[in-house]
Amino acid sequence: MQHHEQAAPAFELCFQPLSGAGRALRFPCDTAGNVDLDSLGERARCNYFYARAVTGREFAWPAVQPGAQ
Repeated sequence: MQHHEQAAPAFELCFQPLSGAGRALRFPCDTAGNVDLDSLGERARCNYFYARAVTGREFAWPAVQPGAQ
């Protein structure tokens, strides 16, 4: 059995919650903020679509940030 480590993404698209409560949602992306939906798991993909749908109501406009190194 092989164990593969996934490298931390160089950039993340970050959706910050508009309220003080809640957690930011972060997704790996390229420098332009494009998220490869095929590389996301089912839950992450659903969270991404949710964050996009409620931008301006529950989450701030997303920002591209350096990934966790």
